[in-house]
Amino acid sequence: MVKKAALLIATVGALGACVTVTPPPPALYIENPTASFTASLPLDERIAVEDAWNFLKQGRPDKAQKVILRLGEKSPFYYAGLGYVSFLQDDPTSAEGYFQKAVQDQPNLAVAHLGLGQLYRKAGRDEPAYNAFLEVLKRDPENAFARREADNIRALLTDAYLSQAKSAAASGADDQAKPAYLRVLDFSPKLEEAHLALARIFAKEKNTQSALFHLRTATANDPKSKAVLDAYAQTLAQANQLGRALDAYERLLALDPQNKAVRDRVEALKTKLGVIELPSQYNGIAGLEAVAKEDVAALIAVKFREVIDDNPPKPPVIVDITTSWASRFIVKVAGLEIMEVYSNHTFQPKKLMTRGELAEALVRLIGVLKKKGVKVVAQIPPERIRIADVPPEHLYYGPIIQSVSYQIIDLGPDRTFRPEQTMTGREIARILDLLLGIIR
Repeated sequence: MVKKAALLIATVGALGACVTVTPPPPALYIENPTASFTASLPLDERIAVEDAWNFLKQGRPDKAQKVILRLGEKSPFYYAGLGYVSFLQDDPTSAEGYFQKAVQDQPNLAVAHLGLGQLYRKAGRDEPAYNAFLEVLKRDPENAFARREADNIRALLTDAYLSQAKSAAASGADDQAKPAYLRVLDFSPKLEEAHLALARIFAKEKNTQSALFHLRTATANDPKSKAVLDAYAQTLAQANQLGRALDAYERLLALDPQNKAVRDRVEALKTKLGVIELPSQYNGIAGLEAVAKEDVAALIAVKFREVIDDNPPKPPVIVDITTSWASRFIVKVAGLEIMEVYSNHTFQPKKLMTRGELAEALVRLIGVLKKKGVKVVAQIPPERIRIADVPPEHLYYGPIIQSVSYQIIDLGPDRTFRPEQTMTGREIARILDLLLGIIR
């Protein structure tokens, strides 16, 4: 009986010696190199890279290493391959060095960034892991593994920094809460809670500009958020930006028409600003194919109501605007000499406005803004501007050159200005909005 058992053991041992045991695949995600890298390699090198990566996927780093070493340092996959070998051999220090060398030599090699990301993730270094996976997504936006890992890390880090920020804020340590909330936005830039919290902190610090930045960003991210709009409107009103506060409150009222408190604020701001309902003609300007002087006067007076004087120092004498729907706007812009009143005291409100005339009005408007302390800087030195169809002797040469230097009116592809051409209401509104954006 003992002899039979010994014989059986010997037989099994002999059979076992003939069997090759395949190691289990590694718990490491190893992606095939992209065709954009392998396509340029010679055939034998492509085959070697494929063999090496197959060994890596099988969890056989020793065999992969032999193939990779034969490839040599000139191969774009040399250091990335050795990084995976070291990773599988549980040598994180060497793996990191190889992966970093790989991304340094081959910045677009996604498999190297993938390896580095996984190495950092395993070591609990979530932020560098996140950055590594983002590098993969820059080069391969459809990479599902990198997307999933980046999203998971983003959620973890958002929660961690948010918890840290809220804890600091609850204890009154705004100096610690602020950087934590800013880190939250590094990972979740649209998180309303963080923008609102930062706005409150900056408002307490009397840093109105930064508070408004976060509220404006949050409003852009979610235009229908009542909480954000309310905070935005209140902060604008506190900053004495009453026109913009009114706009924000009106948007809030549109979302919540039964809110009496908001309706009262809208009416109070309208009274303070002297705002009345705009004539129906104003809303139709954007659809006009050619715009008259009265239309432009209305656009300037309404869009720039926060920064131009409400009561012109010298009310002009104008004899032909009694029947114009925009008479009160004309009086305002003409009194500030933004738009010209002719020597016979006429304004000619129905006269279609040309591009040359608009350039003159814009330059005069910029002059008024500068007198009020608004900084408007030319983007192109005027002396460097040459316009094909506006010679120096042209009536509007100066204003045209200046308006182009501010980059608020574009030249055509043939470098012409077309000074006698009319403009649509949409074009003029866009130009005025561009100027508004420059001065804000």
